[in-house]
Amino acid sequence: MVEHEPSAALFTLADLNGDGTAPFMDLEDPRYAYMFGFLQADGHLAQGVGQKGRLTVELNARDIGILREFQQLTPYYSSIRERTRSTNFATSHHSAIWTLCSLKARTQLNRLGLPYGKKSVKVAPPRVRFSRRDYLRGVIDADGAVGYTGQGFPFISLTTASTALGAYLCYYAKTITGARRTIKRNTRDGIYNILYTKEAASQLGADLYYPGCLALERKRVAASSLAAWERPADMKVISDQRRWKAWEDRVLLKLCDAERAAESLGRTQKSCHMRLWRLRTGRVMMPPPESPAL
Repeated sequence: MVEHEPSAALFTLADLNGDGTAPFMDLEDPRYAYMFGFLQADGHLAQGVGQKGRLTVELNARDIGILREFQQLTPYYSSIRERTRSTNFATSHHSAIWTLCSLKARTQLNRLGLPYGKKSVKVAPPRVRFSRRDYLRGVIDADGAVGYTGQGFPFISLTTASTALGAYLCYYAKTITGARRTIKRNTRDGIYNILYTKEAASQLGADLYYPGCLALERKRVAASSLAAWERPADMKVISDQRRWKAWEDRVLLKLCDAERAAESLGRTQKSCHMRLWRLRTGRVMMPPPESPAL
């Protein structure tokens, strides 16, 4: 089975600009790709009366450095201010807010895929050519986590409501690490929680947080430490196996041919042969019958 990259480029930045020139937010530039991913995850684009509106990003004051980088990358006037307020999590929260009001800048960001208003479910990878790892690093810096679990294992995670973003991270991480993830919304709040640990986290971190990249300093430091992790000699390696689903078992039993099933299911002939043998010998349970269509 051939896997296709989600959100393939459908048009160029020159198409957006209309005059063949490279506009603000050229996403083939690693810095802008990172910035756009960060804005999709942690920015808010508000539309006012007429042509009024603004883009804002509010972060913990410890991360003010990245807002200054965004300000330097933006060829339009923007401002950064700080404030201290009470929140549900702290009686005194010190934050930094970057504000950009330029209509031209907002229009470009909106065309590239940063919606006005609520966006958590709507956002998706750009439909122009873009620097993939820089874009994903921006998303993870804003809505993800990098570090070590309580057991001391390296991890990289992303929490998102967007199916498109979650699927794209899974696709990209598989090309880098070989680790397969199937996204599923949690039942509590309908959010995707995507997690990579151990070798997969170490490899993904080394790819995303390469030397000299634009990133939150604290996450860059955390990612650099992941590369030093080594699996203890007595820790068993558990392969990242693709579990068999009931519908796949039904297809396998119906075809009764490992070669044809492998082609149909996108699995190896060996895997299909062994699964068919286990089903026939009772080593695994037979799948339940398919529910009749209503």
